[in-house]
Amino acid sequence: MERTRAGQHPEAIADALLEVAILMVRHLVDRDLSLTAASTLGRLGRGEPVRLTALAAAEGIAQPSMTQLVKRLEQQGLVRRVSDPEDGRVALVTLTDAGRELRAERRRAYHDRLAELVATLPAEDEEVLASAMGAALPVVRRLIHNATQRSRPSGAPASP
Repeated sequence: MERTRAGQHPEAIADALLEVAILMVRHLVDRDLSLTAASTLGRLGRGEPVRLTALAAAEGIAQPSMTQLVKRLEQQGLVRRVSDPEDGRVALVTLTDAGRELRAERRRAYHDRLAELVATLPAEDEEVLASAMGAALPVVRRLIHNATQRSRPSGAPASP
């Protein structure tokens, strides 16, 4: 089995990342909004309006499921569909002002919850975590990029 430069098996790294993911889900999940809905709002908040098909691919769900999700988010006033200026037959999905505000509120709440959790650590553990996160964040961003590229069907535009 191939080892990483740090001397750990990729499986050990995967286990550690899974523990972090479990921590995040347990302490950040908002029972009022599904993970996919929250992720969709987050994705829409990072850029220009997105085609429904590209949004479904980026979120890793089928287009009919994304269509239903967008309908629910529209009914809640969080997103709206707009015509694609390049092809009037195509609808793009974008955040409404209410959607942007909810996204901002959720990010603040996530930040606050995590800051409270980190504050429970002794100072030396907090320093170790800060150092580790500083080193890991660029790599985690590459993992996110790689995962997004792998889940995107060929010919689909990159997600924002």
